[in-house]
Amino acid sequence: MASADFASPALSDALVILGAAGLVIPVFTRFRITPVIGFILIGIAVGPYGLGRLVFEHPWLEYITISDPDALDIFAEFGIILLLFSIGLELSFNRLWQMRRLVFGLGALELLVIGSCAAIVLAMMGQYWTGALALGFALAFSSTAIVLPISGTSSPVGRAALSMLLFEDIMIVPIIFILGAMAPNAEAEGWEGMLTTLWQGALVIAAMMVLGRIALPRLFGQAARTKSPELFLAASLLVVIGSSLATAAVGLSPIVGALIAGLLIAETEYHGEIETIMEPFKGLALGIFLITVGMSIDIATIWAYLGSIVTAVVVVLLFKAMVTGVLLRVMGARRSTAAETGILMASPSETTLIVLAAASSALLIQPGTAQFWQIVTAIGLTVTPLLARLGRVIARRVEPVPEMPDTQEDKARVIIVGAGRVGLLVAELLDAHGKPYVALDSDPDLIEQAKRNGFRATFGDAARGDAMSRLGIDRAAAVVLTMDEPVLVQRLVAKLRKEHPNLLIVCRARDVKHAAELYRVGASHAVPETLESSLQLSEAVLVDIGVAMGPVIASIHEKRDEFRAQIEQEGALSYKPKLRTSTTEAG
Repeated sequence: MASADFASPALSDALVILGAAGLVIPVFTRFRITPVIGFILIGIAVGPYGLGRLVFEHPWLEYITISDPDALDIFAEFGIILLLFSIGLELSFNRLWQMRRLVFGLGALELLVIGSCAAIVLAMMGQYWTGALALGFALAFSSTAIVLPISGTSSPVGRAALSMLLFEDIMIVPIIFILGAMAPNAEAEGWEGMLTTLWQGALVIAAMMVLGRIALPRLFGQAARTKSPELFLAASLLVVIGSSLATAAVGLSPIVGALIAGLLIAETEYHGEIETIMEPFKGLALGIFLITVGMSIDIATIWAYLGSIVTAVVVVLLFKAMVTGVLLRVMGARRSTAAETGILMASPSETTLIVLAAASSALLIQPGTAQFWQIVTAIGLTVTPLLARLGRVIARRVEPVPEMPDTQEDKARVIIVGAGRVGLLVAELLDAHGKPYVALDSDPDLIEQAKRNGFRATFGDAARGDAMSRLGIDRAAAVVLTMDEPVLVQRLVAKLRKEHPNLLIVCRARDVKHAAELYRVGASHAVPETLESSLQLSEAVLVDIGVAMGPVIASIHEKRDEFRAQIEQEGALSYKPKLRTSTTEAG
């Protein structure tokens, strides 16, 4: 019984953490919000300043709160180590070289200007210079985890954000190195002790670079020959933990060792496998770290210092947005791109929390100061999706998207409903063959992006009759429905066929059953995306493993005939649909 009582708190904490992960990740993913925010909110709720305050009055709350927050510190530190290790794995010298002007020009200016100006202001307000540097550059970081899923990497805004975030990821190495060098000397040893740590750390890093290039390919080569994922995982953890302990032994932060380990492994051919194996552990460990951040946030403190916290959030967001926007304009970006990117990059980052934690543990800043800026950072992370929307609105006002003159208005053109990746690919091919078209979508962001990329697109809801009439549906050469919304596509097909009996209607179908329903309500052609991708995958694998091309083509024809018959039967058709979308059959 004693052992059960002893294990109960630990099991309860594990249940809370795993339950939080199981709740936060799918819910926030469903709404396209980063789980970073969810973990912080969970930490606030289950921590000592949240429901933990009520445990004495309501003992049952002990089972849904963290009973020993300090016990999670080691797991939180491991989460930081794995996060920095994964950043090292993702960095590529080829990728950096292709974007070198933006990364080392725009990225360097953005981080150095914001970090140094913030440090100067904080030092003038009374913060000691080492702490001011740590805080200034911590606040200069922007969130890779939140920004890139919002902006993407192909648009002008996405490319600008990616270049700055890449440089920030690179600069984590020297910034954490400097913090680690200052850690054991923050109080009394001064520059002499710092220099000692630096030269010893430089020797350790040089030794790691040499030994890593020699030993790591052999180590992971042996692990690969065993075909054992467990051995790959064990070897990866051995390298990460060993590198972290090596740098910690000479007074540097263990994060430095984790970063170097990631950079070295990124140069081997095994980095993709290692990244895949480590991803679940990194996500869970980082989630624990973010929960501990949330547990350190006292709602009562926020309320007591509400004015100061709101002021700090607003000042940080405005300052970063203005500096980033001005730098982008200096580098030649459009006004709309500069405005949207500046606002999107304005909030601090999850990396800010890491730097704050490192600076606090190194005694460069006081715990109360760290908590204040953790609250500011948490609020900044939470409002980043709202900043993205605000940035788009301001970008449209600053520089409206130019309307392309509609010289095709009187021509029989193809109307593409849906300006997503499928619709724009159809538009690109039509344009390549000189066929007039116009893309229609009810998502203003997709339309704006399509226009900026040179496509002929317009805003409108295809379900409303006036939108299609405005585009000349009466004289349209064809209508192509590309949306991944089966019910809406079916309704549109039925409506269009009723109003325009001779119209060519080509649809994107989800599967064979959906294609049969579309044929039944009047589609001219319905292309089941799962069917065609499956047949082409089958064709590729059969040919590549040595099956003769003739029998493969015969099998594909036979299978497609089966699906034709199925669509004919389910759609109650008097003919077999063509389904001629494969290059094999067309040849």
